[in-house]
Amino acid sequence: MRVALTGGIGCGKSVVLGEFKRLGVPCFEADREAAKLYDNPAFCDEVVNLLGRGVLCADGRIDKKAVAGDVFADSAKLAALSSLVHPRVMGEFDGWARRHESEYSYVLCEVAVLYEYGLERCFDKVVCVHLDLEERLRRLLLRDGGPREQLLARIASQLPSEQKMMRADYVILNYEGNPRSRQVAAVDEMLRRKDGRMKGLRV
Repeated sequence: MRVALTGGIGCGKSVVLGEFKRLGVPCFEADREAAKLYDNPAFCDEVVNLLGRGVLCADGRIDKKAVAGDVFADSAKLAALSSLVHPRVMGEFDGWARRHESEYSYVLCEVAVLYEYGLERCFDKVVCVHLDLEERLRRLLLRDGGPREQLLARIASQLPSEQKMMRADYVILNYEGNPRSRQVAAVDEMLRRKDGRMKGLRV
């Protein structure tokens, strides 16, 4: 099976992904793959054509912070940039998944904007990581800093966490003191049983 791991910004998806990795699950990180695209000159040219030369650093490279500030303030630009990024990233995921699917019960793909762009159709199951808005903001301010309003704009560009939870097959509640590893282990076991093969045993 192909399983998506999603959740809003600041909910702790990367920490939960680490728990799945610890259990021996092959994991693909869509955001990391998307970042690699900026090493591709052809992709960078498309970004400049879309957003203008204002997103370039003095050395001619793309300023990712400038890109983020531009697109999160303009939903049309965000959608246009996503149309450049998502097909490439999902193409990479498809090839990666094919290399692993015969050996493991399931593979996991961390993808933040799953429902926002209809990417759930690429997966058999969805796991959602949930954390309430104020706690997410608190963690983001500690991690990234910046104006609260800017963080709220980034959060507003995504589907509300409560809606993601309702649409997902499994939910991980990522609060301090909550048995996160136990939740992940339970979801992992259910996914392996769904597949019926019990391959890729936990390490």
